[in-house]
Amino acid sequence: MHPDKAEGTSVTPARPEDTAETATETKHEQPLHDPDCAESDAHAERVDGDEPLLPARVHRPSDLMRLLAGLLAVAVLLAIAAFAHATTTGFAQDINKGTEQAPDLLTKFAGFASSIAILLVPVAFAIERLIKRDGLRIADGVLAAVLAHGVTLATDLWVAKAAPQSIQDALTKVSPSDIHALTDPVHGYLAPVIAYMTAVGMSRRPRWRVVLWVVLLLDAFTMLVTGYTTPFSIILTILIGWTVAYGTLYAVGSPNVRPTGQTLLAGLRHVGFHPVNASREEAHEGATENGDRGRRYFVTLEDGAPLDVTVVDREQQAQGFFYRVWRRLTLRGITTGRSLQSLRQALEQEALLAYAAISAGANAPKLIATSELGPDAVMLVYEHVGGRSLDSMPDAEITDELLSDTWRQVQALQSRRIAHRRLAGDAILVDRSGNVILTDLRGGEIAAGDLVLRMDIAQMLTTLGLRVGAERAVASAVGVLGPDPVADCLPLLQPIALTRTTRATLRRLGRERAQREREAVLEASSKAKQLRADDAAAESDAKKSVRAEKKTEKKTEKAERQAEKRALDEALDEAREEDLLTQIRHQVLRIRPQAPVEPARLERIRPRTLISFIAGAIGAYFLLSQLTHIDFGAIVGEAEWGWVGLAVVFSALSYVAAAMSLLGFVPERVPFMRTVAAQVAGSFVKIVAPAAVGGVALNTRFLQRAGVRPGLAVASVGASQLFGMCSHILLLLTFGYLTGTEKTPSLSPSRTVIAGLLTVAVLVLVVTSIPFLRKFVVTRVRSLFAGVVPRMLDVLQRPRKLLTGIGGMLLLTACFVMCLDASIRAFGDSTTSLSLASVAVVFLAGNALGSAAPTPGGVGAVEATLTVGLIAIGLPKEVAAPAVLLYRLLTLWLPVLPGWLFFNHLTRKGAL
Repeated sequence: MHPDKAEGTSVTPARPEDTAETATETKHEQPLHDPDCAESDAHAERVDGDEPLLPARVHRPSDLMRLLAGLLAVAVLLAIAAFAHATTTGFAQDINKGTEQAPDLLTKFAGFASSIAILLVPVAFAIERLIKRDGLRIADGVLAAVLAHGVTLATDLWVAKAAPQSIQDALTKVSPSDIHALTDPVHGYLAPVIAYMTAVGMSRRPRWRVVLWVVLLLDAFTMLVTGYTTPFSIILTILIGWTVAYGTLYAVGSPNVRPTGQTLLAGLRHVGFHPVNASREEAHEGATENGDRGRRYFVTLEDGAPLDVTVVDREQQAQGFFYRVWRRLTLRGITTGRSLQSLRQALEQEALLAYAAISAGANAPKLIATSELGPDAVMLVYEHVGGRSLDSMPDAEITDELLSDTWRQVQALQSRRIAHRRLAGDAILVDRSGNVILTDLRGGEIAAGDLVLRMDIAQMLTTLGLRVGAERAVASAVGVLGPDPVADCLPLLQPIALTRTTRATLRRLGRERAQREREAVLEASSKAKQLRADDAAAESDAKKSVRAEKKTEKKTEKAERQAEKRALDEALDEAREEDLLTQIRHQVLRIRPQAPVEPARLERIRPRTLISFIAGAIGAYFLLSQLTHIDFGAIVGEAEWGWVGLAVVFSALSYVAAAMSLLGFVPERVPFMRTVAAQVAGSFVKIVAPAAVGGVALNTRFLQRAGVRPGLAVASVGASQLFGMCSHILLLLTFGYLTGTEKTPSLSPSRTVIAGLLTVAVLVLVVTSIPFLRKFVVTRVRSLFAGVVPRMLDVLQRPRKLLTGIGGMLLLTACFVMCLDASIRAFGDSTTSLSLASVAVVFLAGNALGSAAPTPGGVGAVEATLTVGLIAIGLPKEVAAPAVLLYRLLTLWLPVLPGWLFFNHLTRKGAL
C-alpha cells in the first residue's frame, strides 16, 4: 500500500472461497458511514488489504521524561560526591565492611555466573527477538550500547583529568591488581549492556526483567567484594546506561507497534464477531484535548448491525502529553486525571463513563465489548450510531428543539454528577431521527465537583453560541436547566476553561473582529483627510497674507485635528463588536441581574508569572555571580561615603531623566510617575535580556497599556531610540574632540563583545544574502519604524514636548556621567581626578559597546570597556577597578530588586 493514501481506508479479511486477492481503498467524505452503502460495497469487492502505512517510528514523551530524569539523577549523584565527601566515604566504607563478610566460595560462584550471564542474556534475548521478527529493537539496542560505551569513555577521561578530587575519590579506588593504578569510574562493559537491555525493551517483559536484575546484582556484588569498584561507581554506571538508552530511543524513535487493521479484524473475531469490512474514520482537529480519542473504525459484519470500534494504543495515548501536564500544573481545583494513563486504566475509564452515561438516561453510544489487541493496544466496541456532528450541520437545521434536546442530554449527565469535559461541536451527534447523542466521553469524570460541572455548562453555551448566537444559546439553556445553573457558570465563562479547539475559534473570530475595526478606522481617517483637503482647497482662494490670519489658521488646524481624532474615535466605537463570551454574559444578566460576573481564578500559575519567575531566577544568577567577584571589604573601607551618596543620588535621578526622554516623544497624556516606575522596572528587564531589546519592549508595552495605540506606541519608542542614538554619537564626537581622545590608545572591547559583534555581522550577512529572510526582515523593520517620521513631525509641532525629550536625553547622559565621576572620586584623591569630558567619553564608549553586547545588561562588556578606558586616560588601576564596580553596582545590580517589585506591581495593575 502506498504511504501517500489518505485515511478512511477499507480493511477486509480474505475469505477461503476467494480465488484471487485484490486490494481496494474507500475514501469517506464524512467520518460516519451509511451502513447499507458500506455493507454493499464490502460484499461487492471482497479484498485483503490494510490501512495506510503507519510511521515506522514514534517519539514517545515517556522516553524523554525518563531521559531527563536520568540526567537529573546523574547530576544529583555527582553533586553528592562533590559536596558530601564525608557522607560518600562513610557510605563506601559501610558497603565494603558488609561485603567483606561474604564467603569466598559465594564470591567466586557469583563472579563466574555473572561473567557468563552478562554475555549470554543479551545474546539470548536478541535471538528470541529475531525469531519473532523484531530486528528493529535489536538494532536500537546495539546503537544504544555503542553510544553508552562512548559516554563511558568520555566520563572516565573527565574523572581522570578534570573532575574534582572528591568525585575521583567517590568513583575510584586503588586497583587490587595494581597499586599504582585506579579502578574505572564507570564500567566499560556493564553500562553498554544496561543500555542494550533497556533499549530492546527487556525490562518490560517480566521473565527477562527478573533475569536482568539477577545478573546486575550478581555483577555488582562481585565487583564490590573483589574491590574493583565503589558503590557510587555502580550507581553511576547504571544511570548512564539507563539514560543513554532512553536518549537513543527518543532521538531515533521507538519501533511503531500500533495494531493494524488486520489485527483489529482478528481481535473482533476473537470476541465473537464476524467482520467483513473495517473503514477507518479521519481524526478530528484537537484530538489531544483530554487524551487522544484513539483510532475510529466503522466495521460491517456478516450478520447483524455494523459496529463503531475505537482502538487505543500507547503512542496515541502519549499524544498531547506535555499539553495535559501543563494544564494539570496551571489549573487549580480542576481534576484533569493522570497525564499518562496505562492502557488498562484508559479502557476502564472509558467503559465506566459509557455505562454511567446510559444509566443516567443520556443518549450515548452503547458499549458492547472490550478486548486487548496485544500488549500495546486495546479496543472498545460500540453499537453503530449514524448521523452528523453539530459542526457539520448547516445553520438552518439547528432548530430550537435540537438545542433543547442537547441541553436535556447535558442535564441528564449533570443529574448524576457526570462531567463530559469536552462538549465541543464534534462531540455532539445528531442521528437520522433528530435525536442528540453525546460522544467522546473518554475524558469525562464520575462524581465530578461543582466547578467541573459548571465548566461543562460554560463550554456548551460557547459551543452553541458559536453556531446560533448568544441569545438563542442562553435561551435554550435557561429553558431546560433553569436560570440559576446558567447564572452560576458565568465566573467560569473564560477562555482558559474552554477546550483548545474552542479557544482557537474564539481567537480567530477576535482577529477577524479586530481587522474589521481597523478597516473602519482607516476608512473614517481617509474620509476625514479628504474632507479636510477639500475645505483647505476651498479656503485657499479667500486667504489673505495678514499676520492675524496666520494665528487663526493655526487654531483652525488644531480644531481640525481634534475633529479628526473625534471622528476616528466615533468610527472605532461604531465598529467595535463585543466578543461572544461578553454577549453570553449580557444575555444571562438580562435574565438574572444579580448573577456573579467576577471571573473565577482558575489558573494556578499564569504564563506571565512563570516567565517573571524564570527571569527573576536568571537575574539572580547573574547578580550573585557578579557580586561574588566584588571585594566589599575594600569598597567599605576605602570609599568616601559622601561621594558614594552623591553617586546614589545621580543613579536615582537617571530614572526621572529616562521618563522625560520617553514622554517627550509621546504627544498623548501619560502619567509621569507611572512612567518613572516603568523605567525602574526596566532595570529588572534589562538584566534578563540584552540591553538594547528589553527596554524597547517594556516601553512599548507600557505605552500601549497607557492608552496609546500600538502603532503610535512603537513609533514613539522608535523615535526616542533614534534620537537617542543620534545624540549619543554627537556627544561622543564632541567630547572626544574636546579631550583629544583621538591621540589616546584605542579602547579595546572584550572578547565577548568582539564575538557578539562578529556573530551579529555574520547573521546580517546571512539575512541579506537569503531573499526570503531579507524580505522578512525588511518588512518587519519597515513596519516597526514606518511611523517614526510622522511621529517626529507631531512632536515638532509641540515645542514643550520636544524640549522635554531633548532635556531628558541630555539629563540622562549627565546623570550617568556624574555617577561614574562620583564613583571615581569616592576611591581617588585630588591627584587622580579626571575631567568630566574624559569621563563622558569613557562612559559613552562603554555604553555603546554594552548596548551592542549580546549579554543581559551588557554584563562583562561594559565593565571591561570602562575599566580599560579609565586606565587608558590615566587613572590608576587601583582606583579604576573599584570605581567601575561601584558604578555598575549602583546602576545595574542594586536596582534589580526594586525593579522586580515595580515590574510585578505594574503587571498586577495592568500597566504592563
